[in-house]
Amino acid sequence: MKKHILIISFTVFLVSSFVYGQENRSGFKGWGPRFGLTVDPDQIHFGAHADFGYFADRWRFQPNFELGVGDNMTVGAANFEVNYRFRKDWDVWTPYLGGGVGVFFIDRDTRGFGDGTNSDLGASILGGIEKSISGGDRFFLETKLRFVDAPDLKITMGWTFGH
Repeated sequence: MKKHILIISFTVFLVSSFVYGQENRSGFKGWGPRFGLTVDPDQIHFGAHADFGYFADRWRFQPNFELGVGDNMTVGAANFEVNYRFRKDWDVWTPYLGGGVGVFFIDRDTRGFGDGTNSDLGASILGGIEKSISGGDRFFLETKLRFVDAPDLKITMGWTFGH
């Protein structure tokens, strides 16, 4: 599993570096932690995300890495997601919708012979609300539905620390 985590981290780093180097409308806006609960498998998950700003009016690229533990398995995911904010104003709770693709690594605790590790590609749709809290920092609550052999539903909260 450590090898898979390194591969995911390296992939997120490469994609993030490429996107950060592009000339978009607003550039890198911040990063932050995220954590929450998953359903099927029943796990807690935690990770980090980066906000690379808007590449079009209200459209934002926000990749993230998440690691889920529990239910006799570990799930690692590198997600490449795009969100659409319904308002430009950061001082009010603002809804957003989005989706993306991800690379998933699943390590099942088989307690026997054979390899319980597999990887897969998948897609997700998401929705949430977000609000500025202070000094450019933001708080969000998000729900994500997946279409792959990975967690079916995720409920996540997190912060984005601005610069």
